[in-house]
Formats: sequence, C-alpha cells, structure tokens
Amino acid sequence: MSPPSAERTRPSLEELRAIVHPPKVVADVSREHWMGRLYMRRISLRFTRWLIPTGATPDGLTWLMVVSGLAAALVLTVASPWSDVVAVALIQLQVLCDCSDGELARWRQWSSPKGIYLDRIGHYTTDAAVVCAVGVHADGGLGSIDGWTTVGLVGAVLVLVSRAETDLVHVARAYVGLPKFEPTAVAPQVSGIRRLRRIAYAVPINRLLLAWDLSVALLGVAVVDVVAGSTVGHQVLAVALAGVGLLVCLLHLLTILTSARLR
Repeated sequence: MSPPSAERTRPSLEELRAIVHPPKVVADVSREHWMGRLYMRRISLRFTRWLIPTGATPDGLTWLMVVSGLAAALVLTVASPWSDVVAVALIQLQVLCDCSDGELARWRQWSSPKGIYLDRIGHYTTDAAVVCAVGVHADGGLGSIDGWTTVGLVGAVLVLVSRAETDLVHVARAYVGLPKFEPTAVAPQVSGIRRLRRIAYAVPINRLLLAWDLSVALLGVAVVDVVAGSTVGHQVLAVALAGVGLLVCLLHLLTILTSARLR
C-alpha cells in the first residue's frame, strides 16, 4: 500500500496505520517508548491524519517537539506545584510531536538527516534542561538560585555526558573507517560488567534521566511538596538525579570499553 498522490486526501485510520506504524518501529521496545505503546500512538495516529491535508512538515513538528521540551523545563523552574503539572502537559505535547513527526515522514516518504539531527537535539536538551530545572525549582525559582541549582546543573551535565558516551562510539568508528557495529557487539566481555548491566536492565533507574519518564516522578514530588509545604520533594529528586547520572555515566563507560563496540 502506498500513500495517495493527492496530498489533500485524508486517509482512513487503517490506511494510515498500515504505513506509519510498521512493526519494526512500534513493536521494537528499544525504539518505542512505553508511553507510545500504552496510549500515545493511538492519539498521534489521529493527530497525524488531521495534519496530512495541511502544510505541516515532519521537520516542523520536530521543531515543535524541541520548543515544547525546553518550555517544559522553563516552566518547571517556577517553585509551584502547578508548574510541575504544566511541565508534564508540555512534555506530553513533546511525546505527541515526537510520534507524529515520524508518522508524517513515513506517510510522505520523507527522509531528512536534518530531522534526525533535530530530534536528537530535542531529546538531549530537554532531558538535561528538565534535570537542571528540578534543582532550580528546589531552590525556589530563578530569583533565588543557590546550592540546589548547582546539584541540578551537575545532574544535567551528567545527562549530556551519558548521551555523548553513546554518540562518540559512532564518531570514533567513523574516524577510523569502521562500519556500524553489530547489535551483538554491545554486550560486555567481562563477566562482572555483564552482571552489572543485567541488574541495570532489571532496575532501570537510568530512565529517571529521560524527561518523559522523569515527568511521572514530577507529579509525585509535587504532591510531596504540597504536603510538606516546602520544596523538599524536588530537593530529594535533584540529589537522586545527580546520583543516578554519575552511576549511569560510569557503568555506561565501562560497558562500552569492555565490549566490542570500539573494535
């Protein structure tokens, strides 16, 4: 099945799903976030169908994804439980745009390296900015930044380092002319590191460093702050994020150096 030649034609949901939800995308747990599998793909399919007759482009949706993520982080710096709620809503908008930009690209057979680049920028900046914003919130807002903001900044830097560790593998291989590594190359060749990696998969605390998953925790700490009458929930979360970030960076570095990814 191929998309209709007339861009103004709005397909049925069945026609659209057959093209934009290929099994290799929606069934791959390493690529598809649990929010997409649980509910967002049902919403995004209808949103994408509505967009098809319009002039919207996949790259335009990706830009909206970037802006909504950074807006969520900015809103979160306000020391109010309601800022958590608004930030979570903006992150949900980011999830929707992240689903729909790929769907629209597949429907229009749009292949754009720029789109992939912007998508990465959107995720990396959002993840780091939201972690930093947790610290600013814990301090009482942008007008009273202090030690908790420093903790948030440490967490944000560690988020970016963990992302760089992954991407620099591809950079290093490209520098010496090596092809993309096989999936089997990711497994550490040291038994102790393999054991730690299995534990990390079983207890995926690293997902706290992802803005989408962190948004769930934000609702919980907002309730804690309301009950406590302070920002103690965000203070605890800021420390936890910095600790998780350090652990993830160290374990990630060890798994890369003890695997076949750089060979």
